[in-house]
Amino acid sequence: MIVDIGPGLAIDDGVIDERFVRAAGPGGQNVNKVSTAVELRVALDRLALPADVATRLRSLAGQKITTGDELVIQAREHRTQAQNREAARERLFDLIRRASIRPRRRRATRPTKASRERRLTDKRQRSQAKRDRSNRRDD
Repeated sequence: MIVDIGPGLAIDDGVIDERFVRAAGPGGQNVNKVSTAVELRVALDRLALPADVATRLRSLAGQKITTGDELVIQAREHRTQAQNREAARERLFDLIRRASIRPRRRRATRPTKASRERRLTDKRQRSQAKRDRSNRRDD
């Protein structure tokens, strides 16, 4: 099944591997009996993403990427498997959406003549104040 993430972005549901594990936190008596936390794994090479998007995804994900080039997302904030599964998938999709946004190129600018003058004037004043402090003599 193909999951539509956003404009021009879709991934195959088959590349997402989900494991349910026991979670700490809310759940009452069920917390020790039911595996509600979700560990979602996606092999990045199996995602059909353009190279630039994959590169940005790797940098955005940071430590969520394993040495085997897998993205691991854990969700355990809800009491049910279904809610945690949905939360983990939404986090994955959000990460991919953010990686698909091409950052704006920075346009180099130069400081104005007035701002350079202000900076130098401030430097001279600070320097003079420090000089005045150090040259005091008690005669």
